[in-house]
Amino acid sequence: MKTMDAAKVLEAIEREKITVIRLWFTDILGSLKGFAVTPRELEGALKEGMGFDGSSIEGFVRIEESDLIAMPDPSTFRILPWKTADERAASMICDIFTPDGKPYEGDPRYVLKRMIKKVADMGYTYYVGPELEYFYFKDPAEPVALDSEGYFDFNHHDIGTEMRRRTVMELEELGIKVEYSHHEVAPSQHEIDLRYQEGMSMGDITMLYRLVVREVARRYGYHATFMPKPIFGENGNGMHVHQSLFKGNRNAFYDKNDEYHLSSVAKSYVAGILKHSSEIIAVTNQWVNSYKRLVPGYEAPVYISWGQRNRSTLIRVPMYKPGHEVATRIEFRAPDPACNPYLTFAVLLAAGLKGVEEGYELMAPVEDDIFKMSPAQRRRRGIRTLPGDLNEATNVLSHSKLMRETLGDHIFETFIANKRVEWQKYHTHVSRYELDTYLPKL
Repeated sequence: MKTMDAAKVLEAIEREKITVIRLWFTDILGSLKGFAVTPRELEGALKEGMGFDGSSIEGFVRIEESDLIAMPDPSTFRILPWKTADERAASMICDIFTPDGKPYEGDPRYVLKRMIKKVADMGYTYYVGPELEYFYFKDPAEPVALDSEGYFDFNHHDIGTEMRRRTVMELEELGIKVEYSHHEVAPSQHEIDLRYQEGMSMGDITMLYRLVVREVARRYGYHATFMPKPIFGENGNGMHVHQSLFKGNRNAFYDKNDEYHLSSVAKSYVAGILKHSSEIIAVTNQWVNSYKRLVPGYEAPVYISWGQRNRSTLIRVPMYKPGHEVATRIEFRAPDPACNPYLTFAVLLAAGLKGVEEGYELMAPVEDDIFKMSPAQRRRRGIRTLPGDLNEATNVLSHSKLMRETLGDHIFETFIANKRVEWQKYHTHVSRYELDTYLPKL
């Protein structure tokens, strides 16, 4: 995508005969919100923003202080690839401001912007490449798979393959670079991997990615979901997040003389994420259902460790390939694609930078299968375990000074309150399992 400013956006609107512009932003849980404006209203929106009632948005303001301003970011302008006979649409993502022109502290995009500025002030550029998995189901009522294929299976005539292929085409039309796509391990599960981008751009792109996946499935008459664990006994949906720091054109994570080709910056960054992983997990895995995925045996990491070839570790460092220094990176494997990407990228960066700033020492790598270790073996090797459910994760988050500083008081407190309500509803809910198991005999 070419860098756009307000003038270029207005020129494109006229040249491409755009009939509607969709202005989007997210609530604290990562749900896409927004409204539409006509071309004649857009010039005013670009200058002064559009006012809206923030009291109905999850995690935004209270009703007595409801007025907020959505300010379109011209650099996010994209012409949407789907159109009808009477509509040609474009979109922009908005920053949220208070009526007095200050950035709104409850805006997740602003949280990531603050972290991006911090890393830039340190002389680095933060790059991110997420791998988002998802399922295609017949409808949103039940998780009925469309195929029985497995990892990397290919069926040219399969409807899931067709929808995935169409999704890739529309992402490319939006200027979103796709590295590759494939069928995943579970039936009807797919993955489209995005080319790494600067962190702020990738937050926006991740939101668009999820929208396009769902929109394509809807047009085919099916339902796409990023729910972490929709099918009992099958792998869940993960979002492995590849990360690196650059100084100019040089990869700050690379050291040719190191055994693992990792610089001291990279090692301290990894150590930072490992040390603070239990504090950030409520953000990167924010739903009750997220912890149904984070269990041993389904390729989801639960043990706080790192390694190179080991996919049972929380962080994996892909093997270095000679001549590919720029590809040196670390892969954090815990998040799921139902997270808020702005907050997820922000807390990962915050934890990593904390390690860099304070020179954290990196623990020894683990190359054995941790899932096969006994609890005593894990203890001897100093391998800790992530929180086991949303309640435990929220409690750990609530005591984290680093996460309060990263998220800001407003989002920190509102997010925790939201998660406590979610846990209470889940904890007191009488499930189908309980009725089937206990009602006949108790």
